[in-house]
Amino acid sequence: MQKGQLAKRVSILGAAADVFCREGFSGASIDEIAAEAGVSRQTVYNHYREKETLFMAVIQDIMDRTNGVLFSILATFPERADNLEEDLAAFAVRLNKNCICNQDAKFIQKLIATEGNRYPHLFQVWREQGPGKTDRALAALFARLAHLAPLEIDDFDLAARQFIALIKADLQMGGLFGEAPSDAELEDSARKAVRTFLRAYGREQKTGSLEAQTLISER
Repeated sequence: MQKGQLAKRVSILGAAADVFCREGFSGASIDEIAAEAGVSRQTVYNHYREKETLFMAVIQDIMDRTNGVLFSILATFPERADNLEEDLAAFAVRLNKNCICNQDAKFIQKLIATEGNRYPHLFQVWREQGPGKTDRALAALFARLAHLAPLEIDDFDLAARQFIALIKADLQMGGLFGEAPSDAELEDSARKAVRTFLRAYGREQKTGSLEAQTLISER
């Protein structure tokens, strides 16, 4: 692709993302996207044929960008067990800040909330390359960590989904209103989530709890 064509395609994708985010899929028009991109209506059609094709290209572009960041964050997952709670909390902060609470994630969440029921097929790429890919990669990391740390995990896929759910639980309400969490909120949420996760899956905590229950029953 020539530089001029590539520049137009980038401009169209950026404008389309803005319009889809603002108007939703059904409310967005090719004319409005073309105007914001500074190109003609026909140029948009020459590149993407129809609105649905353009929408799916926007989703794919966001997922490509998101996955690049995601896997750089996953590469920082703890590999040692001697400071597990602190290391997992720091990892959770990075994951939330750069992947779960960034602008691309907010864009996808808003579109799914407004258009997911009417156009589920439009989000197939997101299903396959978003949460599904993240959960699988994180499950593999927890499987590796379980050999080094005092963790007792029977289902690594479930543990990965629960970890993600916990680290973003306290941040979801603000996200619904477009609020960006502060660094302090990110850290507090991560610490609470990791503490809860380790209470569920930490072998030492389970053993201690079992011993306490035994003592109580004996009394």
